[in-house]
Amino acid sequence: MHFDIETVKTSIRRLGMFHPFFGITYLVCKKADLPIGRTIPFGINAAEEKFLREHYQPDLESKLYFQPFRTSSRTGRWLAEKYPYSGSQSTRTRGDFAQAFIHGKRTDRWGWTKTYVDVLRAKLETDKSGRIPAFWLAVWLYRETNWRESTSPVDVVNQFLSEFSITQEESDSLFSLAVPEIVSSVFSAEPYFDLRLLQTIGRAPDTKPEEGGTLKLLRLRGIGPCEPLEFEPADRLSIITGDNGLGKTFLLETAWWSLTGQWAERMAYPRLSPGQKTASISFQIAGPNNQGKPTTISFDWEAQRWPAPKGRPTIPGLIIYARVDGSFAVWDPVRHATVLGGDSNPALLFSSHDVMHGLEGRIEGLLRDWVRWQHSEPNVFATFKSVLQKLSPPDMMPLAPGEAQRLPNESRPIPTLLHSYGEVPFTNESAGVKRVVTLAYLIVWAWNEHNVYSAIARKQPQKHVVVLIDEMEAHLHPKWQRVILPALLDVTSILSKEIQPQMIVATHSPLVLASVETIFSDVTDKLLHLELANDSGVVTFKSVPFVPYGRIDRWLTSDLFELRQARSQLAERAIESARKVMEDKKPTREGIQGATQALIDASLPANDEFWARWTYFAEKHGVQL
Repeated sequence: MHFDIETVKTSIRRLGMFHPFFGITYLVCKKADLPIGRTIPFGINAAEEKFLREHYQPDLESKLYFQPFRTSSRTGRWLAEKYPYSGSQSTRTRGDFAQAFIHGKRTDRWGWTKTYVDVLRAKLETDKSGRIPAFWLAVWLYRETNWRESTSPVDVVNQFLSEFSITQEESDSLFSLAVPEIVSSVFSAEPYFDLRLLQTIGRAPDTKPEEGGTLKLLRLRGIGPCEPLEFEPADRLSIITGDNGLGKTFLLETAWWSLTGQWAERMAYPRLSPGQKTASISFQIAGPNNQGKPTTISFDWEAQRWPAPKGRPTIPGLIIYARVDGSFAVWDPVRHATVLGGDSNPALLFSSHDVMHGLEGRIEGLLRDWVRWQHSEPNVFATFKSVLQKLSPPDMMPLAPGEAQRLPNESRPIPTLLHSYGEVPFTNESAGVKRVVTLAYLIVWAWNEHNVYSAIARKQPQKHVVVLIDEMEAHLHPKWQRVILPALLDVTSILSKEIQPQMIVATHSPLVLASVETIFSDVTDKLLHLELANDSGVVTFKSVPFVPYGRIDRWLTSDLFELRQARSQLAERAIESARKVMEDKKPTREGIQGATQALIDASLPANDEFWARWTYFAEKHGVQL
């Protein structure tokens, strides 16, 4: 069995008040059996370097060492590669700790003074840090050890005392031997790996930014519809609902900026509350092996802008943003954040016209690429056809390309789609078909471009793709709305079996929500709702339980859409008035007749289920309808 990851994290907290000398130099000297009252030749710098590599290098891609002890360094707890020869050397030869050693200048001879224990105890008392917790120091040193099942915390402490030859005097004066009482909270059957620890403490500063990140957190202060606003997207699917004007599109825009450092169109401007002086956007991008740390950007009032984030520890994966007006934005980590691009290289922002007809130097456009793929790039075209088939509407022929045609006043062939009644040029298709086919094209185009640039850079393609979609249901028939979102979640597997998508979708449609009832998972997905409080006018944003309502009308009358009746507004008012009459302890004939006329005026159909209840109620009180 192994130490639980939470146990290792606790060890960092418990050791945080102690000087690193006690966890490094002291233990190195004890393990070397440094004599008392005399010196021996001892290459202490090399010994410390070896010890640090064994116990203080959780990030193997880094040359730095992580120490969980007290620090005043600007670089935090990460120690430089030369630490044994500089910082530690200075600690050993100067100040309080120097009095614990016998050491000749410019020699490699070292030994303990006869009063070294008193010197070290006095240092602990001066720092007011108390005695060193032996168990928690052992947890850090032995965090990757595979222990026998019968091991107890006392056994761990005893191994530590034995390995480092801790004397009784040292144990009594310098250490606390207290151990946790509950063994089950310390150990785990799951093997421990430092990669999991790095998800909490972050990667070393000298490592390259991890690629393939997704949005973990978005926190807004002094900006947006509510104060504060905190958004923690799910790993796979986040669905955002809410009335018009409450901030769904705003959330997608700020999510895009947090991931890319660029605004898709207009910059979000602060909206400070009374007494508030600063506005900030905080975000956290999590990589496959690194949870990342939140980055906070404050609005620059003098420059009137949000400064671009610098030195991000994690670079996002491929990002595709489908906006409600038909425009798109694409950010490729290889093209925009590596040697091929750099942070200054802007993301690709395409208007609906650009997507269709192309933008010089950026994209050929759907009309040209479709025909080119069809005739000269069979692999890409096969992927495009598979994606179209997956996204096809029900009760229609699958979306399938026909042969390109020349049309009047067109200088190039125009791609077509096959319908039961013949081939239709894409430029003549309905808005709904154009919306879905364009989305399919941008996804395939962005993935293909990513593969091309990855090959140029000699890099593996990303496994994480972030897809942002505003008003998923735009232009789509209700039948199509019931299938489009599950289909989109499956599309990425057509591009690559290894892709792990993070999808953030804003919608007004109960049909879109009903479509995911059979695939929604509380583990990987979230439903979030923006709501306006009627009494205070304050907007709230929160995660809400996903309840499978089954019928679409029940979604309409749920708290997400807040319709009292799944009927016309006039019929809703008439039924609500009739219900008030039914709740009256002594309803009058005039009241019943007036409510009946209101139902008739609202054109409530004769087969509406409410008529049966109302007719029974009226006749029970002597009114024949």
